[in-house]
Amino acid sequence: MPEIIELLPVSLLDDCRPTVNSLRRLARSLKLEFGWHYLLDLTWILGQLGDVKGKRIMDAGAGTGLIQWYLADHGAQVLSVDRGSRADLPLRFRRRFRVRGLRSTDLIPSSRLIQYKLRGPGKMRVKAVSQARDIISIGDLHRSLGWVTIYNQDLKSLSDVKDDSLDAVVAVSALEHNPQEDLGKVVSELMRVLKPSGVLLATLCAARDQDWFHLPSQGWCYTDATLRAHFDLPAIAPSNYAQYDELFSALKDCAELRDNLAAFYYRSGDNGMPWGKWDPQYMPVGVCKNKS
Repeated sequence: MPEIIELLPVSLLDDCRPTVNSLRRLARSLKLEFGWHYLLDLTWILGQLGDVKGKRIMDAGAGTGLIQWYLADHGAQVLSVDRGSRADLPLRFRRRFRVRGLRSTDLIPSSRLIQYKLRGPGKMRVKAVSQARDIISIGDLHRSLGWVTIYNQDLKSLSDVKDDSLDAVVAVSALEHNPQEDLGKVVSELMRVLKPSGVLLATLCAARDQDWFHLPSQGWCYTDATLRAHFDLPAIAPSNYAQYDELFSALKDCAELRDNLAAFYYRSGDNGMPWGKWDPQYMPVGVCKNKS
């Protein structure tokens, strides 16, 4: 797989329509919403990964985001890492997917979570009873082929993950939320856990001329030069940053993304699209780095 830096063109939506439709269906079934450019991010990463069945893949900065569930549905063994705790992972994910904690503290057992909900307000209790029945009736007959293993840990210190143990690492618009001075450390740690010939696929926010901080999303936007430095990419690794203006113009004119903004954007003025106004401030960019 060639090492590249690629601004993500909106043409991905049409070029990879079956994947886009599959992602939308899964998101609806899990009651998940997309960040405004996430369909581009996810489609690009999945296109680079190819067949994932049986592969060990880390989702770095996963939260409860979509790609870990998509990968598990397609037979991957996913290590879901985030510095925020998911110990009380909602039952709707546990109903459909094989989920476990890497350590005993990483995931509260479903039975304990249900007991907690049963002590809550009336609506919570009714929902917990329904979800408990679902989990009991499904038993081991989960629909996902693969597993999702929850690991609540900072990406700079993956102390419970062995060297050379993963086939791939994916990071969907997550690494830019680290302080600038930590990005290189995070990349080094992600490369450590990859097998030789493994691949790191990360999407971030792109800056045309100089690095800058996007306050609404609390994320850094990076130039081509900065990404090359932090990901230790050679000068010969191709990049399409020269097309920034052209690709950004097409992004701003993209009706599919503009007309399908997630509902959460309309509920606040403190986000990347305040009160649902379509106004992209940066390009999403993908970085592919191999471990030799």
